[in-house]
Amino acid sequence: MKKKGMIRMDNYQRSGLFHKVRLPFQITDYGPQPLVVDIEEITERNRAYRVALWTGEHLQLTLMSINPGESIGLERHNVDQFIRIEDGQALIQMGDSENQLTFEERAGDNDAIIIPAGKWHNVINIGAEPLKLYSIYAPVQHPYGTIQQTKSVL
Repeated sequence: MKKKGMIRMDNYQRSGLFHKVRLPFQITDYGPQPLVVDIEEITERNRAYRVALWTGEHLQLTLMSINPGESIGLERHNVDQFIRIEDGQALIQMGDSENQLTFEERAGDNDAIIIPAGKWHNVINIGAEPLKLYSIYAPVQHPYGTIQQTKSVL
């Protein structure tokens, strides 16, 4: 049974338990309301560099689309981060300092990357198509409602 306030976004009906929401749907920040979403489809449809899909008190889900040859840029967060690649090929780099990235691994479709708090890291699109991924931060990393169309726009 659909709970009051729950948002259901998918392109198919499941046993009549949820109302069908037709595509296209708006990619926006649905937090802190309950959300059920086809994460693979919405991640692959996202064309913005970064958009917050759900921001709660202690957790945030963002979608990213990184163009071929581009990267997220070398960065470090004070929070743990989970990244899942839905589509594309990436080079993952991590290390204890920005000048000493001792971890380097290729990643692709359906791979997950765990980045501990305090680690310098970069995700580089090494494929020919946009790299589609989602990222989970705990706690929240970006302001509620973040929509960043390109890397250079904050």
